[in-house]
Parts: sequence; structure tokens; C-alpha cells
Amino acid sequence: MTTNELKLRTKNFSILIINLVEKLPNSIAGKTIANQIIRSGTSVGANYRAVCRARSDREFISKMNIVLEEADETMFWLELIIDRKWFDENEVSNLLDEGNQLTAIFVSSLKTVNTRIGNSKI
Repeated sequence: MTTNELKLRTKNFSILIINLVEKLPNSIAGKTIANQIIRSGTSVGANYRAVCRARSDREFISKMNIVLEEADETMFWLELIIDRKWFDENEVSNLLDEGNQLTAIFVSSLKTVNTRIGNSKI
């Protein structure tokens, strides 16, 4: 997958998160989770763009770890939404699947760069 394809994919993930947030309940819990997931979910794409501008392997690793943290946080909020049964699981499953795929891509990228520079941490 090219950098531009992954930029587009993370942007589309952000759009899907925004669409989901607009359908969350207008309760205290719904608003709180909406605020959290829109921040983390859209941050995945925004921070991935910063990864693409990294000037060194170390900077790439640092920025990619932020992307990975934001993706993982987004997955947490999606799991809560499913557990709360605010949506049918099928409505959120594609988003959850895409988040897991993106997370796997980010982990793989981190492993590749860490191996190249001789760093054993992800």
C-alpha cells in the first residue's frame, strides 16, 4: 500500500467516525463518547500525515506510535459503543474491522523500521 493510499484510507476512516458520531445518542454518555471518539478517530488520519513528513527513522517511530495509540483508543470507544448496544453490531463491524486493519498496518510499519535501525521496541 502506498503512502497516498494509506492517507486516503485514514481520511475515509475519519469520515466514517464522523458519520457514526452524528448518530450517537444525545445523552451525557453519548456526548462524552462522541467527543472522545471524534478526537481519537480523526486524529489517526491527521497524525498519519505527520508520519509522512518524518525527517528520520526515529521521528517516524515517534509519530507512528502516536497514530497507533489514537487508533487503539478509537477501537476502545467503538467497543464501548457496541457493548452499550447503541447500534446493531453489524452497523459498527465494518468500522471496527477497518480500525483493526489500520492498526495492523501501523504495527507492521513500526516493526519494519525498528528492525531496520536495530531497535527491538514497537
